[in-house]
Amino acid sequence: MSANSSASHLKIRMLCEGAMMVALAQVLSYIKLMELPNGGSLTPAMFPILLFAVRWGLAPGLMAGFTFGLLQLIFDGAYAWGWQSMLLDYLVAFTPLGLAGLFKGKKWGIFVGTIVGCFFRFVVHYISGVTIYKILAPTEFMKWTFTSPSAYSLVYNGSYMLPNTIIALVIAAVLYKPLKKYILGQDLGNGRRPPQRRSAYADRCSIFLRIPSFRINDSSKSGPLRLL
Repeated sequence: MSANSSASHLKIRMLCEGAMMVALAQVLSYIKLMELPNGGSLTPAMFPILLFAVRWGLAPGLMAGFTFGLLQLIFDGAYAWGWQSMLLDYLVAFTPLGLAGLFKGKKWGIFVGTIVGCFFRFVVHYISGVTIYKILAPTEFMKWTFTSPSAYSLVYNGSYMLPNTIIALVIAAVLYKPLKKYILGQDLGNGRRPPQRRSAYADRCSIFLRIPSFRINDSSKSGPLRLL
């Protein structure tokens, strides 16, 4: 297989896996262990995006995160407060999950990448809370009254992002051992096909081809047959 053909095969495989992981994340987003009043919920939805990013790298991971955010906006965008919220809380917020791709191929990359990706998603939501949702202040949340938009955004967004990060880490810990080669991308082989072993029949044929030629001397003149 040529280098161009191998690269094309890997690209198609990446796109197919990316589509499946984004679709899986969207399905998992409907499994909500808890849902907050102004957006945000506890779901296992982030893990497929984080897994894809660690497996394929930064650029594919960022694209998968952005696509997932777009789907979230389309199917779950009722909590958006204007175009600024649509941009920050959906399109921008989910994209940093792809930062997990910075740890592609690393032994513990899925765990470190999960923490990094989730942290920067939290940062985007925090900025959104301080700049957009400040109109809600003073407001009450978890029986506390917040007058500071910064404190409100920190507690509100942290109340679901921290548990979501823990959920993703637990899933990673459970699946790491059985899926280690898949997570580390060891099955991809850098686009090269593994060397194919020849069949036993081909080996036997090659032996015959390597047998040296010989001549038969005429026995009527020189006695018994001899190999020359």
